[in-house]
Amino acid sequence: MTLPGVSGSTLSAEVYRDGERYEAERTRVLRNAWMIAGRSEEIGGEGDWLIYEGHGETVVVVRQADGALAAFHNVCQHRGARLTRGETSGCNRRFTCPWHGWVYDTTGDLVGVPEREDFDPVHLDGLRIPSVAADEWGGWIWINLAGDDAPSLLDWIGPEIVEDLGRFRMEDMELVDKLVYDLRVNYKAIVDGFNEVYHVTELHHVDPEFTRSARDTAFHISGPNSMMFVPRQQHRDALAETGDHHQFSICHYVVFPNAVFNNNPDQIQLFQPVPAAVDRTRFICWELMYRPEGGDDADYPAYREAADVRWKRLREVVEEDLFVFAEVGATRDSMGYTQNIFSTRECKPTRYHQTMEHCVRGGSAMDMWDETSPTDRETE
Repeated sequence: MTLPGVSGSTLSAEVYRDGERYEAERTRVLRNAWMIAGRSEEIGGEGDWLIYEGHGETVVVVRQADGALAAFHNVCQHRGARLTRGETSGCNRRFTCPWHGWVYDTTGDLVGVPEREDFDPVHLDGLRIPSVAADEWGGWIWINLAGDDAPSLLDWIGPEIVEDLGRFRMEDMELVDKLVYDLRVNYKAIVDGFNEVYHVTELHHVDPEFTRSARDTAFHISGPNSMMFVPRQQHRDALAETGDHHQFSICHYVVFPNAVFNNNPDQIQLFQPVPAAVDRTRFICWELMYRPEGGDDADYPAYREAADVRWKRLREVVEEDLFVFAEVGATRDSMGYTQNIFSTRECKPTRYHQTMEHCVRGGSAMDMWDETSPTDRETE
């Protein structure tokens, strides 16, 4: 097993339930972070658009004629109405405010004002909706509310995860299912839950062989982000012989603050807890499978049938996770809940909260690349 040089830790329960703390995270962290807004395939054509909504923000992302993306706040600059609803999407060349009919193009520029002559030209000339940074990687659409001040997406993800997660070729996969849940729990508790493997024995009732195999999980810290590779118990000999964790482990990646990738060799889930309030989260589970390599791919039907069976079982596992998140939410205000205690094998949650605290205090997640990285160590 590989462990980074991160000690066990404790964490006050207030970071999950204090409203002022949540507001600090919302304004100092989430507004400066790259987060996933959707899949590239969801807006494949010119004028196609989607909405990202979370932590008090609503953003439109639109595919442009040259294939690039433009993103801007979903807020009319007249009197603050939402331009379009998150429940809809499609193809537009104009966005019209449903209140007074102000019209914007697909980049957020104001192009039409009814009864324009009644307004002071100084108030309207050059008016546009504030832009949001948008980029694509791995077949995902990412946004950053910092706009022009955002760091590059690849720098945010970091070279290690770009290389290791990139080998799964998520851009060649298709979205086959998308589950959305509203949970009464802080979003960070969900990140914690998918950031360790300690829980699988009790919560998911795995067999003893999986538990023994999971004790050999390799954990890695990568700046503000992290990885862990859980040996698949039926392939331990092959893993020891080849060292190929992509083929013989469950590969798990967290990109700060809320993108959690759960990768098996033939299918991938993204677990995405989108903050809604200090005690509410919209949890999205995305299921990806590979497309057939060609029209005559004779092996694809068998692959898809087996992958569908595994996804059915994985959905049950996700439901088990959601059950325990509700149990955590139920103790939110209890005087009996004062702190979390993280073990050395729960090093990824510890590092996650260290990064969050650094950002809340005014630092940047990018600073974590500059500090001396924890040293991985081999453990019996």
